[in-house]
Amino acid sequence: MIKKQIIYITTFVLFVQIAFCACTKHEEKPSTASQKENVKTTRFSGNYNKTFNDLHDLHTDAAKKNGIIPMALRSDTIKRGEKLVRIPSELPLYKTDNLTHSVPYLVPKAADLFIEICSDFRDSLISKNIPLHKLILTSVTRTDEDIKKLTKRNYNASDNSAHCYGTTFDISWKRFEKINPYNESRISNEQLKLVLGQVLHNLRERNKCYIKHEKKQACFHITVR
Repeated sequence: MIKKQIIYITTFVLFVQIAFCACTKHEEKPSTASQKENVKTTRFSGNYNKTFNDLHDLHTDAAKKNGIIPMALRSDTIKRGEKLVRIPSELPLYKTDNLTHSVPYLVPKAADLFIEICSDFRDSLISKNIPLHKLILTSVTRTDEDIKKLTKRNYNASDNSAHCYGTTFDISWKRFEKINPYNESRISNEQLKLVLGQVLHNLRERNKCYIKHEKKQACFHITVR
């Protein structure tokens, strides 16, 4: 079990590195996911609340279909080693926030979606000649232990959260990390959010995920389909 987990993590890291190299090598002609698959997508309107408003039930139904049985304790991640992949804290395409109420594990299908989002975001920045930024992963999989702690601080936290199934993650739309701090070109977080919004809109149109624009938590709540 442990050997299989190590192999998947190694593959995961290698995939991120390949995606990063591909982006930096082909800055003039980026290859986005929609171009690779020859899928036509519409332009994102800029209305986050209207576009990304998939209901709670859609997220939880997809989570139950694609995910694991919710875990009681954080230590249970060891028992689910064959079904979960650990997300490294930081790689060239993203950075993981300080996870106080979740653990950095996803089912392989959700991990692949997360990296596709990061890779497409990087491609889009390059095509628009925008300084490269990392996305910030703010919340991943929650155990019953995490939910109990979270409900003490946030009464809106749900016991039946899609986060419990290893299929769901949150990406900040308020914070991004600049790759090269010495690059003097400036871009606002709102402009970066718009680029990320188009990337997510494209993936949602291809039925890859459900998305909710969370205003209070300042994140995109994303569940793999």
